[in-house]
Amino acid sequence: MTERMEHTLTSRAQVLPRVTHLGTGRHTGNGNSAGTGTGKSSGTGTGTTPAPSPGLSALGLLTVLLGAALPMVDFFIVNVALPTIDRDLNAGSAVLEMVIAGYGVAYAVLLVLGGRLGDMFGRRNLFLWGLALFALTSLACGLAPNAWSLVGARVAQGAASALLLPQALATIQSATSGSSRAKALSYYGATAGIASVVGQVLGGVLVSADIAGSGWRAIFLVNVPVAAVAFVLALRTVPETRSQHPARIDRAGTGLLAVTLVALLLPLTEGRAAGWPVWAWALLALSPFTAAAFVAVETRGERTGGNPLLPPSLVRIHSVRSGLMLIVPFCLGFGGFMFVVAVAMQDGLRFSALLAGAALAPLCAAFFAASLLGPRMVARWGRLTVTAGSLTQAAGLLILAATFLWGWPHLGVWALAPGMAVTGFGQGLVLPVVFRIVLSEVPAAQAGVGSGAMATTQQSALALGVATLGTLFLSLSTSIGVRDALVWTLLAQLVAVAATVALSLRLPRRVV
Repeated sequence: MTERMEHTLTSRAQVLPRVTHLGTGRHTGNGNSAGTGTGKSSGTGTGTTPAPSPGLSALGLLTVLLGAALPMVDFFIVNVALPTIDRDLNAGSAVLEMVIAGYGVAYAVLLVLGGRLGDMFGRRNLFLWGLALFALTSLACGLAPNAWSLVGARVAQGAASALLLPQALATIQSATSGSSRAKALSYYGATAGIASVVGQVLGGVLVSADIAGSGWRAIFLVNVPVAAVAFVLALRTVPETRSQHPARIDRAGTGLLAVTLVALLLPLTEGRAAGWPVWAWALLALSPFTAAAFVAVETRGERTGGNPLLPPSLVRIHSVRSGLMLIVPFCLGFGGFMFVVAVAMQDGLRFSALLAGAALAPLCAAFFAASLLGPRMVARWGRLTVTAGSLTQAAGLLILAATFLWGWPHLGVWALAPGMAVTGFGQGLVLPVVFRIVLSEVPAAQAGVGSGAMATTQQSALALGVATLGTLFLSLSTSIGVRDALVWTLLAQLVAVAATVALSLRLPRRVV
């Protein structure tokens, strides 16, 4: 059992001056380069006003959400397939780690850069390129002849994801306004959470179905037709938006951010499988210094009139700063929870991949229900919606811990359903609302940068959660058993939930 668990460790613009409101034919002024919605000219000095860009229709929103879901699904879909990949490719635990880490690190490192490129060259344009490259790299993953080919294809897939995802958020931010934007951001937050759960559910279904003998390869090959459909829809329904004054690439900032994230994420995801070698500790020790250098370079760049990759003034916006701070503990706990529960159900309760996925279905359904209810609660209770969601999630984790403690090992899907549903409902009241808060005051001209920053924070925290809570779980399981290790890990996650509750009280009182 321990060997098998070792194999699965850490598996895991500015819009042109007038914008059509989503789902309506009404136009609103939004020509200000700061995205204030004043309706004034951007003041470029030319005295001319660019032609209006079409807004984001309902089908266009569905298309960008579909594109955004693909990278999120693929972060989690591999979890249930790792044992099959190991048997088929004779990969070994260290290479399996790279299948996960290669995707996650490339994804996190390039997200902010992907947002900046969308601001420069057009978000629809980069969205289309991202979809095409994601389909091609998914095909390469599905046809990989050996383990190291799969690792290389996964790194490329992570890079394609980083090009694709920020454009979805930035398009929503730039091509909608008012209540339409609030609804669209709520839908995006719901998509982010649901796609994470669906990834593991779908992975279990596809691996168990073994379509045409494809086995684990189907989890990658399924992306190709989905991306193709999204590509065709995007050509017809997604408007082109970009910053009217695009900034040049900040090479120094991009390099320092990449080094910082690699130095932090690579040893945490690969260190255990490699036996915690010297290089892992050296990179961890290096990460705070490179992070400090990144902050210094970005601060100096903005002060001297440069084009920093992540402008410090953006982080000084209260809604952005408080929202990003809350995303860290929430996604850390969420990423760790999804991994640990998947491993425990398969290696402890001996669930099949299909049954392990089915056990998460109540969580997915409750998350979706809460995400639909969230906007009404926000309108009445404001930031207290996030506080209530965090407390509900804590109750769900306690129910699950008690269920595992007293029902083990004779547990089925229905026995886990109450705890899963309560946990998912709480999570669904948190994530969509926080995404909406973070982007609520981001200037439209910086929509790509803001979207990239939020996605980077989310992705990095998910990876940290898999590494930290996953390591805790597997370390304890060798000494006290899978059941007790799972219970203690769920209780440890309550620390992250407590941080989420505290940080929710620092959010803006009213959610725009």
